[in-house]
Amino acid sequence: MSAAELERVAHRAVEAAASCGATDAEAWAEGSRSREVRVRNGEVESLTEASGRGVGVRAWIGTRAGYAYGTDLSDAGLGEIAEAAVGAARVADEDESSAAPDRTDDAAAAIAGLRDEAVEGTPTAEVIELARRIEQVALGRDPSVSSVEEVVYVDEDTEAAIVTSRGVAGSFASSAAYSFLQALARRDSEVQTGLGFGVGRSPGGLDADQIGAEAGDDAASMLGATKPKSRTCPVVLSDRVAASFAGFIGGALCADEVQRGRSPFADRLGDELASPALAITDDGLDPGGLASAPFDGEGTPRGRTPLVGHGKLLAYLHDSYTARRGGAASTGNAARSSYRSPPSVATSNLIVEPGERSFEQLLSDAGDGIYITEVAGLHSGVNPVTGRYSVGASGRAIRGGELAEPLREFTIAGELIGTLGAVLAVGSDSRWVPFGGSVRSSPILVGEMAIGGS
Repeated sequence: MSAAELERVAHRAVEAAASCGATDAEAWAEGSRSREVRVRNGEVESLTEASGRGVGVRAWIGTRAGYAYGTDLSDAGLGEIAEAAVGAARVADEDESSAAPDRTDDAAAAIAGLRDEAVEGTPTAEVIELARRIEQVALGRDPSVSSVEEVVYVDEDTEAAIVTSRGVAGSFASSAAYSFLQALARRDSEVQTGLGFGVGRSPGGLDADQIGAEAGDDAASMLGATKPKSRTCPVVLSDRVAASFAGFIGGALCADEVQRGRSPFADRLGDELASPALAITDDGLDPGGLASAPFDGEGTPRGRTPLVGHGKLLAYLHDSYTARRGGAASTGNAARSSYRSPPSVATSNLIVEPGERSFEQLLSDAGDGIYITEVAGLHSGVNPVTGRYSVGASGRAIRGGELAEPLREFTIAGELIGTLGAVLAVGSDSRWVPFGGSVRSSPILVGEMAIGGS
């Protein structure tokens, strides 16, 4: 169904909920098509194509809310979904912060290139060849690269629409494509892995040579890795690692975590707690961000919210519920995983604003430090209340301002706010990284970090 047709479905669902006794109602209708290809040794290991559509209805009776969803979009089917949502509201506990989102005077922005028709128009044979090319490039980067676990390619087309009883109505279409792989490099009995990935709006937005080369080079460069000595030293975080840190910070700045006291940033709004060199923004309208949309999961127009800048904590992220609970305004950050679940506050696209230093200049500034290329278990390794972390890492030594031998099996430790304050510079080269959400990040130089090694 088209986005416009889904909007009409949502209208009917809201009307059905009102006829069942809801004082307010909201319907989110969604349709999607996806394709996944897995290639290994030049052969297709699996090929999956799927499509689906459905609607989720949130109904209110006073300050009690209920949710239900289904895939039958006929009048009878929508009536059953609406009746289930209203029934859930009748037995729910009252919550003074629970209410249907109000319509705002702000218009939803148009985002150029949100959907690329090439996703639907590219034959499956072509994306299989793209995956094969990625594998070939990875295997050809170095004689030590002996195999690839598998190349995964995924694309999807999505249409979504929302209608509420308070006058919110809108729809949009978007697309995404991404691919990733792990290459394996061997020397005697040693095996090292390397990751390569790319994201875009369609297959044409993926650079097979870049994705394959990244995986092959990463794997080969880690052969012979040793454990560094324990010490405190400057580190350069790769764009991938910086994105993981940014993703955790963004999650900790979501108002539901703050209001529950599960964030090191609770009650710190306006405080000076970061380096002036670091700026982080949540931008739901960036054309390159795969989480971009004209409005959020409640129909509130998306926008651009500076989170950290000029050394200060500037904002928390809100949906309508946390905004009402905290006496604030929604920042347009209600997110839905699909029509199967109600919205909750989350980041959209996190942007680590690029600086002016090249990667080579960051290494030079680090002197005899460490370049961190991978971390393991960051989200589980950070205390959500204090922000203290200790996680496994791997990377390269920096000697005399240049990359040197590979390093592995060490830990990095610190305290999140202290790390923000220790940032000395942000690199000028940035890219979209699908770790920690949708993040555009650059390498980051941190002046001091504890290394646990030999």
